[in-house]
Amino acid sequence: MSLKSFSRARAIHLMLVYTGGCNGCDIEIVNCVLSPKFDAEQYKVFLTWNPREADVLVVTGPVTKLNEEPLKKIYEAIPNPKAVIAAGSCALMGGVYKNIHGDIPSEEIAGPVENIIPVDAKVPGCAVRPQDLLSGVVSALPKLLNAD
Repeated sequence: MSLKSFSRARAIHLMLVYTGGCNGCDIEIVNCVLSPKFDAEQYKVFLTWNPREADVLVVTGPVTKLNEEPLKKIYEAIPNPKAVIAAGSCALMGGVYKNIHGDIPSEEIAGPVENIIPVDAKVPGCAVRPQDLLSGVVSALPKLLNAD
């Protein structure tokens, strides 16, 4: 067993990337990991802001054209094996921003996350429920743990 596998078997590091939208999902995800109610850290699920430390990339919001290239660069910076979770209806299909004209016109939306980078788990909701996010992380674990 490699050192990376050994470490991953004992802790998962999530990197949260916001690509547009209302931030509702981001608030729920941070709540899931850091608040005492869900306290995902007790299960060794930690937030990181460094792609080199990340195991799982959690993407929220509709991917705007402005955020498309930075998202790809962050994805490439995360070492393999890695998993991607699209969290929230905006990340899955554009949500309320898909066909509107206002703060984010529809022509400024590059698409759902799966059109930009590969997605391993989808967590629906507006905003996502913390327990659903934890289920998404658990569904991504086999990809991380079985890759050596």
